[in-house]
Amino acid sequence: MRGNPDNLRRAAAAKRQAAHERADEGLRRLVKDGRPITFASVAAEAGVSKDFLYRNAELRHRIEQLRGQQGLPAPAPLCADDDHAETSSIVRTLTLKLTHERAAHRRELTELREALAAAHGQLLTLRRQLGLT
Repeated sequence: MRGNPDNLRRAAAAKRQAAHERADEGLRRLVKDGRPITFASVAAEAGVSKDFLYRNAELRHRIEQLRGQQGLPAPAPLCADDDHAETSSIVRTLTLKLTHERAAHRRELTELREALAAAHGQLLTLRRQLGLT
């Protein structure tokens, strides 16, 4: 086996630890400045993903606790059906937009082909008038 898996594990652990430390520091800055504590604000402040914060039980608990102390409402929990419905809605919207764009491009292509055919016809007529063909 090529490479050293132990080095990869150590590098991944160091990366997680650095992200955890950035999240801790970001939380401290937000609390110190009196800014709202949300997963999005912590992620932006710390330069980590919201997914990282949600997956880390300790950070998630601290953020939820601090958010509760600030009196900010907790977001409504998303159930799998809501998440699927939202994704499905986005997919439907983008599919519809893509369908309209394709139809518009087809119409434009048809118009351009007709204009090109007309231009070729005019060129042929001019060549015949000039005796070039």
